[in-house]
Amino acid sequence: MASELGMGSDHRVAEAVADLDDDGRPKRVGTVWTACALVITAVIGAGVLSLAWSLAQFGWIGVSALIIFGIITLYTSNLLAECYRCPITAKRNYTYMQAAKANLGGKMYMACGLAQYSLLIGLTIGYTITAAISMVAINKSNCFHKKGHEASCKVSHIPYMIGMGVFEIIVSQIPDIGEMWWLSVMATITSFGYASIGAALAFSAVISLAFSALISRHGKRTSLTGVEIGPGITAAQKMWRMFRAIGDMMLCSSYSAILIEIQDTLKSSASEIQVMKKVNMISVSTTTLFYLICACFGYAAFGNNAHGNMLTGFGFYEPFWLIDLANIFIVMHLVGAYQVVAQPVFGAVESEMKRRWPRSKFVNAEYPIRIGKKNFNLISINLWRLTWRSMFVVMVTVLAMALPYFNEVLALLGAISYWPLTVCFPVNMYIVQKKIDRWTSRWVGLQSLNFVCLLVALAAACGSMEGFAEALRSS
Repeated sequence: MASELGMGSDHRVAEAVADLDDDGRPKRVGTVWTACALVITAVIGAGVLSLAWSLAQFGWIGVSALIIFGIITLYTSNLLAECYRCPITAKRNYTYMQAAKANLGGKMYMACGLAQYSLLIGLTIGYTITAAISMVAINKSNCFHKKGHEASCKVSHIPYMIGMGVFEIIVSQIPDIGEMWWLSVMATITSFGYASIGAALAFSAVISLAFSALISRHGKRTSLTGVEIGPGITAAQKMWRMFRAIGDMMLCSSYSAILIEIQDTLKSSASEIQVMKKVNMISVSTTTLFYLICACFGYAAFGNNAHGNMLTGFGFYEPFWLIDLANIFIVMHLVGAYQVVAQPVFGAVESEMKRRWPRSKFVNAEYPIRIGKKNFNLISINLWRLTWRSMFVVMVTVLAMALPYFNEVLALLGAISYWPLTVCFPVNMYIVQKKIDRWTSRWVGLQSLNFVCLLVALAAACGSMEGFAEALRSS
């Protein structure tokens, strides 16, 4: 009997060990397809709605720019996949920042954190602006449907931004809301929903224009080089707009900031790097193709007068209910995405405060919300969390109200995130990982790519800042 009990105990221990990975953590079960789903869900967002405008600034040659950014992203993502394990200990890196620290040291770890958190904060501002613009578009769409397309349907975005800020303050008090599974499901459905509706509406407009052109020989003006210099636009303005368009394309092409985290979901195998490279190939190919469809159909539908946001610029008026549905999807996606990107910022500040003041009740004490005789376990109040998260949302909302410019914000986010996170850190980590000597042909090639992308990112940032200045002058 004792031997049987011992054997049963050993069997349970063996099963428990079998459920653990090589580092003692729960066994990873992710596959190529689950990883692809995570990448595509993270990448396809509101930025896709700006691509028709971006293509209009370049003309049809802008298609090559989208493809080039896709190729660069695929190449540098494969470099980053090679840096998943520490070059000395071969231990797994669970996050992008850990990979930077393991390969490049403490100073670059801090620089990587600065770049990542700057992007996350910038995204919350961008999400607030875009969600408010979509809410205004719903109001305008219904107004145009009732009163006609020529009606003056002016709606302020300020109340909608304030409303979103109040909602996010409340929701942000829920601990770990960014990790709730239903938030990812909602993001997947809604992001594909509005992007697909935009592409379908543009495609239907192209078909309609094709029939009109056959009859009247008139259609929307497109060209090889895009918006033409003339009475409405100077050569300098066209250049700045092209730089902003590059920033929009950069934002759409970037997902390196979460690549290591996604790679860490893949089940352990001898070829885990090759599996991630396969994920990169499928994901980048799929998203680039989707971007080309949206950009080309949008540009063909609206020509050189394409709007900055395909669903809120009112290139489409009917069917109004479908446009409303697409904008509702945008709002739902961004309200949830706000929490997903804000939670790491909240967590970093709160962890540091707890480390510094471990005995402070203001920082550490939790007060469960009581309803009747029972505690409401979903939400508990922490005074520091309530103060800090509320201050953060208020600050973001005020900045969004001060700079409510869709394309300019997207371009700036693309400029500040693409070069450091998609190119610079992956290139330099790969050089360390593979011990590539300085001034060898491979080192020169990698650093040349790094330098060229830096110049392009600086141009995009300058274009975005000039766009802000122009918008403020005209407002």
